Amino acid sequence: MGLAGVRIVLVEPAGPMNVGSIARVMKNFGLHQLVIVNPQCDRLSKEAMKMAVHAKEILQSAVVVATLPEALQGCVRVIATAGRVSSWETALENPRTALPWLLEEPEKPVALIFGREDRGLSNEELNYAQRFVTIPSNKNYQSLNLAMAVAVCCYELAQSTEQLETQPPVATELAPWEILEAYYQQLESLLLKIGYLYPHTAASRMEKFRQLYNRTHLQTTEVAMLRGILRQVEWALTNASDRENCDS
Repeated sequence: MGLAGVRIVLVEPAGPMNVGSIARVMKNFGLHQLVIVNPQCDRLSKEAMKMAVHAKEILQSAVVVATLPEALQGCVRVIATAGRVSSWETALENPRTALPWLLEEPEKPVALIFGREDRGLSNEELNYAQRFVTIPSNKNYQSLNLAMAVAVCCYELAQSTEQLETQPPVATELAPWEILEAYYQQLESLLLKIGYLYPHTAASRMEKFRQLYNRTHLQTTEVAMLRGILRQVEWALTNASDRENCDS
């Protein structure tokens, strides 16, 4: 798939001119999959279409979904753009070094997420990504316009594609996003059940687990093994409880 497999995901964009400009720059660099999560503007408005110029078909074919998980269905690699995330231990990477990773799965869908114009992505939304990029800019004025940020990343992806053509990557069977999410939900449920997690701190503790697993780039077979372990633990807990009830 190469660039054809890359989804540009916009979370709640509010500016139609931004959305139109993004469609144009996507076409400039050979990207065509635009997914918009809960848009706060009309992607087909006069303003958006005017800014798209000759990329109106990208706006017309854009997929609109209600939630970020819907936008990421089927993706095996996900990168999110972010500013400073002081509460996280995960490093923010330069687009030039991180974005080529998306193209190392040439036959599978991948996603690059951009947040809202005014406040970016929430920590909960960042949880859905495996790596995180920030665009280096002058420390005196670090805020980039959304369309400009997309343009920089699309350019870097296009440059990466040219380099990978001479050095084809070795594909691995990374676990699709929804399989990882199912594992995280099962893990959280079990850890709550055994008292390792508490409801009021579960979200922050699960962030740590996500960061740990994201660094390992789990494959589908590995997730299946981990889920098998969780199922066995759940079975053991249930049977231990049944035995205690019989003994009493």
